[in-house]
Amino acid sequence: QVQLVESGGGLVQPGGSLRLSCAASGSIFGINDMGWYRQAPGKQRELVAGITRGGETNYADSVKGRFTISRDNAKNTVYLQMNSLKPEDTAVYYCNADQKMSGVSIRYWGQGTQVTVSS
Repeated sequence: QVQLVESGGGLVQPGGSLRLSCAASGSIFGINDMGWYRQAPGKQRELVAGITRGGETNYADSVKGRFTISRDNAKNTVYLQMNSLKPEDTAVYYCNADQKMSGVSIRYWGQGTQVTVSS
């Protein structure tokens, strides 16, 4: 089992910044891709950004140029730096980690952290 613990959410004004962190613990062997998803009220969960173990990244079009995903493999932690935040970025943000062992892939989720962008 892998446990993911997120931190760093909160209330911020439009144009502000936040940095989310997600630390993985437990049976972390075999974790490859990690990423961030978000879910706003009444909407489906959507991919925000992903990063491979080697550092390749991908972003949703809505956050390109504003958000940056990074990871520290030694600390088993993934980060999401969010700049120029907009009210439409308001959502619960979830960290995910994909683990592959013995040919079986499992996706783990964190508990979520609320990000609210409002004046």
